[in-house]
Amino acid sequence: MKLYITPRAPNPKRVCMFLAEKQIGDVALVAVDLNAQEHLTPDFLRRNPLARVPVLELDDGRFLSESRAICTWLESRFPEPNLMGRDGEERAFLEMIDRLAEWHILLPTGQWIRHVHPGLAGLEKPQFPAYGERQEAARGPGLAWLEQRLGEGPWVAGERFSIADITAFCAIEFARLMKFKPGEAGYPNIQRWRDQLAQRPSASAGDRV
Repeated sequence: MKLYITPRAPNPKRVCMFLAEKQIGDVALVAVDLNAQEHLTPDFLRRNPLARVPVLELDDGRFLSESRAICTWLESRFPEPNLMGRDGEERAFLEMIDRLAEWHILLPTGQWIRHVHPGLAGLEKPQFPAYGERQEAARGPGLAWLEQRLGEGPWVAGERFSIADITAFCAIEFARLMKFKPGEAGYPNIQRWRDQLAQRPSASAGDRV
């Protein structure tokens, strides 16, 4: 199998961390240079017509895009360690928490950085700095929710590490491009959790190919 990624981008990193936590070592990482517009080439568009990373190329020649869909497929093939729930009830609650982290922290963080960071001006044409600044503010409720959850338990979904921790961690790490540090911003529980998670081997997965 091959996984097409852009190093350090948050959604590819989600899948890379998932692979690392599962200790799946037979997936080749293939870098896609967005600045060079490799995602717009006919060769890549054959893999994903919407020109987005990550994309998992299966051994049978099919292509699977969307980071959570890729993780769902991997979880079904490699069920241990379990990261997405052991029964229908746990899966539903884990998916809810993961989606809250995605929609209320990762998504506005991505839009904030894409529209404000000068290094991404070549990808986001045109950038709308005012929109980006609104997205920075839109992170507030999600970060407050995460801070509260991490004050109630060691991990985002409670007592064990899960996909929700991966999603939230990728959002917090991506925000470092804007010099964001949770502790300095008034989120001590997020800082504690982030520093603990950063010690896991999976924390650096997807940073380079």
